[in-house]
Amino acid sequence: MRLATWNVNSVKARLPRLLDWLETRQPDVLCLQELKVSAAQFPAAEVRALGYDAAVHGDGRWNGVAVLSRVGLADVRTGFDGDPGFPDEVTRETRAVSATCGGLRVWSIYVPNGRTPDDPHYNYKLLWLARLTEALEREPTPLAVCGDFNVAPTDDDVWDPAVFVGSTHVTKPERDALTTLRERRGLHDIVPRPLKGDRPFTYWDYRAGMFHQNKGMRIDLVYATDPVPSRVTDAYVDREARKGKGPSDHAPIVVDIDL
Repeated sequence: MRLATWNVNSVKARLPRLLDWLETRQPDVLCLQELKVSAAQFPAAEVRALGYDAAVHGDGRWNGVAVLSRVGLADVRTGFDGDPGFPDEVTRETRAVSATCGGLRVWSIYVPNGRTPDDPHYNYKLLWLARLTEALEREPTPLAVCGDFNVAPTDDDVWDPAVFVGSTHVTKPERDALTTLRERRGLHDIVPRPLKGDRPFTYWDYRAGMFHQNKGMRIDLVYATDPVPSRVTDAYVDREARKGKGPSDHAPIVVDIDL
């Protein structure tokens, strides 16, 4: 199975690139984040023409997630029990969708950004991760949780730790939340290889030539339970998809698994 994840930063703006990427890379399962369209607006017909069924959770704002699969799509669930929502528990955002694809339970998630450590959105981020952890404990094995976690797990996952002091994405509570999530569900971090440089960054800011200088972050992650990690034959950041005209600010991660 070829499993991939990609924050496309607007599926409408990136549709030609997405369709071309699906044709050339041919993942069996692709998790998408930051769709910025409603479920009704998602280009289901276009991806279906390439052989993919789509499970979509979107409300047309800045969030939205999907799982595309050409190996089956069963037991689709949008959101999760206990999702805290923002600014209250009634207003739930479209940040998680899950489905069973070819015998693998797959989640596509888009973790809240957190904005700044003193913003209410930061506390929401921590609560969202805690509630996600509880939800994942109820999921079957094998399980893969993929997406934009908006957390760099270690200092090695940012181009210069000094630049991020006092910012979100690198604080101890965020990293502790990731550790708890992994340990409580028995998840392993499948670290991809970079196609350039010595660190597998997945996000580069649009500004100031950050991509060309490789000043990035690893905030898109693939977590999986046993036996998936031992059966990974390759995993890489598809940096080529970040190049050219009108790219997303994220690159896809591609994981090949001998299931």
